[in-house]
Amino acid sequence: MSISSRFAVGIHILTLIELNKDGVTSSEFLASSVNTNPAVIRKLMGMLKKAGLIEVNPGIAGARLAKEFSNITLFDVYKAVNVVQEKELFSIHESPHPDCPVGRNIQNTIEPLFTAAQLAMEKVLRNVTLKDVVEDIATKENIR
Repeated sequence: MSISSRFAVGIHILTLIELNKDGVTSSEFLASSVNTNPAVIRKLMGMLKKAGLIEVNPGIAGARLAKEFSNITLFDVYKAVNVVQEKELFSIHESPHPDCPVGRNIQNTIEPLFTAAQLAMEKVLRNVTLKDVVEDIATKENIR
């Protein structure tokens, strides 16, 4: 199991919108870059719009960032696309056997570790902006 690909695709969408800001960034255009169906892109764009990260107008092709790309963190994207609920990145099996010493204690032992790991990851995501991603790609592709 892994974190939903919605997170990576959300970052992809926002990055492409920024890099293509002088063009028309339609769901079809985005879908061709992501290599997926435009309906998938439209669903994610709806989530990004609801989170206040993009502006789109129904029936009009194109999207634009709703705020400066330096003010959008990867944590914003992570939350916008509902990757996981708070403190639920890691699942713990629900019914270990209570007569087993491990089964009796495993949940209470690993749950705080899982919570700490999720909080650490989220802290990293709060410190990386869309601008960082865009600039890295622009440098690699020698654009701008």
